[in-house]
Amino acid sequence: MAKMSLKNLMMLVLSVSLATGAVLASGCVGKEIEAPQIIENVTPPEALSLIQENQDNPNFVIIDLRFPQSFAYEHIENAINIEYYSRTFRDELNQLDKNKTYLIYSGSSCGGLGPKVLDIMEELNFREVYNMTGECIGWKLEGFPTAGEGANQ
Repeated sequence: MAKMSLKNLMMLVLSVSLATGAVLASGCVGKEIEAPQIIENVTPPEALSLIQENQDNPNFVIIDLRFPQSFAYEHIENAINIEYYSRTFRDELNQLDKNKTYLIYSGSSCGGLGPKVLDIMEELNFREVYNMTGECIGWKLEGFPTAGEGANQ
């Protein structure tokens, strides 16, 4: 009878071990490996390349961080305006789709906001964000096209 109990105990331990292993292994199955964040600076020519490569990509968004008046006067074509100094700035960013690709830029009068906004977007877990260095003035100095009332088309 003691042999029978030992055999039953061994079967129970083996069964529990197998069940535990199956549960632990199933926790790994089906989980997606999270892609690393891409948070970096790009020059105006690199920004232009990004824009051209993503011309028909609905998951590519250009964000102008300047004041609405500056944006209305002149901005990169297809950019949206999310003013950095707005009280709702962080909330507006947080409502965006974090899996899209973003190109951000500011103006020299804004004091080079790009690095600050990159930090915020990284903290909010955006997957891919590029900050155009040289701001809007760098874009214009390269002679790249703009849209708006004062556009250099």
